[in-house]
Amino acid sequence: MWRSVVVARAAVSSRQGGAVWRRFYATHKPKHKVPAPSSSKTQTQTESEFPVFSTNWGFPKRLFICQNPRFYSRTSSTNPTDFEESSVGFVNNGDTQLENSEIHGVSEQGLFGIDENRDTQSDSFVPGDWDEIGVSDQSGDAQFDIFATGEENGDEQEEVYEINVEQLENVLSLLQSSVDGSLESALDDMGLTLHEEFVVKVLETPHVLGENLIMFFKWGLKKKSEFKVTTCVVDSLVRAICRELKKKDAYALWDLIKDIGEKENGVLNAEILNQLIALLSKLGKGKASLEVFNKFGDFGIVPNVDTYYFTIEALSRRSMFDWAWSVCEKMLDEGSLPENEKVGKIISWLCKGRKAKDAHSVYLFAKEKNQITPRSSVNFLISSLCREDETVKLALEMLDDFSGEAQKYAIKPFSTVIHGLCRMKDVDGAKQLLSKMITEGPPPGNAVFNSVISGYSKAGDLGEAIQIKKLMESRGLKPDVYTYTVIMSGYANGGQMEEACKLLSEAKKKHSKLTPVTYHTLIRGYSKLEEFDKALKLLAEMKDFGVQPNVDEYNKLIQSLCLKALDWEAAEKLLEEMKEKGLHLNGITKGLIRAVKEMEEEELVLGS
Repeated sequence: MWRSVVVARAAVSSRQGGAVWRRFYATHKPKHKVPAPSSSKTQTQTESEFPVFSTNWGFPKRLFICQNPRFYSRTSSTNPTDFEESSVGFVNNGDTQLENSEIHGVSEQGLFGIDENRDTQSDSFVPGDWDEIGVSDQSGDAQFDIFATGEENGDEQEEVYEINVEQLENVLSLLQSSVDGSLESALDDMGLTLHEEFVVKVLETPHVLGENLIMFFKWGLKKKSEFKVTTCVVDSLVRAICRELKKKDAYALWDLIKDIGEKENGVLNAEILNQLIALLSKLGKGKASLEVFNKFGDFGIVPNVDTYYFTIEALSRRSMFDWAWSVCEKMLDEGSLPENEKVGKIISWLCKGRKAKDAHSVYLFAKEKNQITPRSSVNFLISSLCREDETVKLALEMLDDFSGEAQKYAIKPFSTVIHGLCRMKDVDGAKQLLSKMITEGPPPGNAVFNSVISGYSKAGDLGEAIQIKKLMESRGLKPDVYTYTVIMSGYANGGQMEEACKLLSEAKKKHSKLTPVTYHTLIRGYSKLEEFDKALKLLAEMKDFGVQPNVDEYNKLIQSLCLKALDWEAAEKLLEEMKEKGLHLNGITKGLIRAVKEMEEEELVLGS
């Protein structure tokens, strides 16, 4: 039988038996007094002064037998020996001595009202007293039946519910099968008594179709005289539906929950609705999750931390970041935040939705609460802040939160901020951060130095760019081809082709293979100065350093020759060279060569 039934029966026996004992104490006057034990006596001597009760004079034994040690002992042991030693204290000679009883319903003063800690005389109880309350040796069992149930004095006996196992099996067999619209009629024919324990047992049984459970629950709602909707029952239903990810069941459950919330007060709670939001989130139903969230106020329920988190998660999964941020704002207004890992996820979701500034607000709030945001989320936030010029400063401030080992290995966020500062033309700020990295860490690499060098080169401050290059070399780093190229680009843009060529010579010595961009930079510089011979010379030597000119290089140089030098002959030579290498010039540039050639021929005709 169910354990709950056993517990209930034991509790009824204990309460009713205790009531009779209290009535006896109130009306019976003890005949004997037992003097208080002297402090000089040993414990054995003191115990011997108290009467020892024999089981042979009609003591109601079943009073002790019905006390199951699983429920009334301090230990969970079911060994009869353990129970005897810890609860009543049976002795080997068959007599019993009552010690501090652990029977349910008996106070610490003892079964017979004896306070073992007081110094005054204690009342005693002798076997003859049983005659005055109607308990005899001959009719002990019969008298105890009246004594335990309280029927003799008209006490109201509590009703104990016992689950009908046969009905339970029949209901589960019906619900575990695929049924049509005849489910309600089949349930009606069973004559069920919808006690809360019975309904919960049905809902907690696995491998039952969620659709059938909801139909069973709705059928129970029609039996208002028998079925009572409680928080426990609704929670069991929600948990059962959440076991399987079925969209149809989730929406049917939500319709049912709304109906319960409108008709029943105090049944729904935040935990029940949170489970529903989480289920809808897993199903990718962001709008439905938000609808559940918005119903909290209508149901008189206060959202908790999990409510906000599950709703934000559901909306973010569907890329509804504006709504997700509105829920997040309410969470911050309430002054609550989930655990650190969940805070990091919220920040990452907002960053994915291009809401880095809002994510930064969550980061600051967590910092005020002394919560540590996961490092991966912090790095993602810094990277997102550096995408926009207006938020780079916020990312720069976040770097102050790095210290110790965390700062030592934070090369990615530091380099990201330096790149952002250079992009927004705050190269001096980038240089200051570079100096901080050199002194405090993390140690900068080539990429960080190149960002600052590129920033100064684009700004035209080539002297500072050269100084950063020398600082780079002093730290044992070797300037790569990109380093030389960005500085040469700065010189070429300023028309300082001599300085640019010096860097090219240095680059040739330290790198056996250059890039097309390196030569393109110088060719473009010479073309601006209309020094096409030097430009053609650079184009010819590219292959000596492992670089093959591409279509773009030929195209731009041919255009310059035609438009500025009107040298269609040199342009045709480059066109032939392209054909030999399998490169194809676009039609516009080919037309430009023909146009310059025809224009020159017309001038010759007119001149003759």
